[in-house]
Order: sequence, then C-alpha cells, then structure tokens
Amino acid sequence: MECERCHQRPATVHWTEIINNEKRTMRLCEQCARELQAQAMGFFPQINLHNFLAGLLHNEFGFPTTGPAMAPAGARCEACGLTEAQFARQGLLGCGECYRYFGPRLEPVFRRIHGNTRHTGKVPERTGGKMRVINRLERLKAQLREAVSREEFERAAELRDAIRELEKELREG
Repeated sequence: MECERCHQRPATVHWTEIINNEKRTMRLCEQCARELQAQAMGFFPQINLHNFLAGLLHNEFGFPTTGPAMAPAGARCEACGLTEAQFARQGLLGCGECYRYFGPRLEPVFRRIHGNTRHTGKVPERTGGKMRVINRLERLKAQLREAVSREEFERAAELRDAIRELEKELREG
C-alpha cells in the first residue's frame, strides 16, 4: 500500500488524528509521518518512545536518571548478551529471550504503563467474533467477583446468567 500523502513511498505508519471528536486516519510513509508530526506538534517537544521507556526503566531498575554515573552491569541475557544497564539506557530488549532474564523487573513497568501485565490486544471490528465473546466473558467474570464481594447478590445472579449464555454461545459456535 502506498503513502496517501505523497503517493511515492510504501505506507508503513498508520496515523490517527482526533480533533474536536472528529477522527481522521491515514496510511503514511515514515517521511510524511515525520513531517506531519512536526507540523501538528511543533510547539511540543518531540518525544522518542525509546527514550521515554528508558526513563521509566532507569527509575524501575534504580539507576540514576541524571549525571554521568553509569548504571551497574547487573543481569545479562545469555542469548544476546544485553545487560540490565544497556536495557535501562536504551529502553529496548535485545531478543525474545531477554524476557526470561529481565521479566520480573519488567512487570512493574508494564503494570504502570498498561495497567496490567497481561496483553489482551485489540480485536478488529470485522473479525474476531470469538475473541470479542471471550473478552466480554472475562469482563463479566470480573464484575461477578466484584458483585459477590460487595454482597450484591441480585446483580451477581444477573451476571452469572449472562456468563452462562456466553459460555453456551462459545460451545455452540
């Protein structure tokens, strides 16, 4: 798919802009996306995601965020050799195995950023009917636990019935 702005390069960025409750989406090449970002946010400092994550990681790993002091080497991924210090400085993992070595230290960061440590992802509107039902089922079960803990038994019974209907739908579907 080509860039919707320049019609010359392949589109690699999905740009969504919401202004006054009006949503506009475009598929852009990296160069056009950079230009649009500079135009749209010229008065804001440019935020680099890797630097943002590195700042969070520096705080989480207890490394200094300012000054010339270097972070201790700490743990090292046996697969790629990335150290805790490099990871905290860059905000990037070196490989898939890094999760095994840095996982316990990442959980608080993920919880702070996402509010959870379990990634559920998004489900596209036109597909994913079963996933949508599963996600709804999980939300209902959480609401049921909450209703029972507050001793709202009528609400809990309604939620129980809704859960049974969704589970039946999943078995039949």
